Amino acid sequence: MSTVRRCVCPGSYDPVTVGHVDVISRAAALYDEVVVAVLHNPAKSGTLPVEQRLQLLKAALADVPNLRIEAYANTLLVDVCRDVGAEAVVKGLRSGTDFAYELPMALMNRHLTGVETVFLPGDPRFEHVSSSLVKEVAALGGDITGLVDDETRAALLARLRPAEGS
Repeated sequence: MSTVRRCVCPGSYDPVTVGHVDVISRAAALYDEVVVAVLHNPAKSGTLPVEQRLQLLKAALADVPNLRIEAYANTLLVDVCRDVGAEAVVKGLRSGTDFAYELPMALMNRHLTGVETVFLPGDPRFEHVSSSLVKEVAALGGDITGLVDDETRAALLARLRPAEGS
């Protein structure tokens, strides 16, 4: 009897970027199932509503068969891992700054439950891409083509620049 190797790829995905798609797709090649966990705090308002983020993730990752995409509110990542039976968290790293930010969380998660964090180096082509920067560029009229998929681009522009988004 074999066991399913499952990981969690957590994030706010507000919005999902080409960097996210790269890391999640690569995680899907390493694990039998990837749970893409959209973590959110209902007390904080994101740019895109959580339901829309889920839809955009499903569209952006439609070619990846072994995914489960779900939203989780006000919960610890280690609890999500336990609930879905994940053996690891997979996170993408763009730079040493990301590593410095992510390492303490990885160590705390291991301390709390023993869950390991696997770091995947991001594709250097996407090193400059972050959800925050994409939103800032879009809000100020810059072109975000190639940083997010077309459906996400349209949704983000409709939200940030309603007159131009359609």
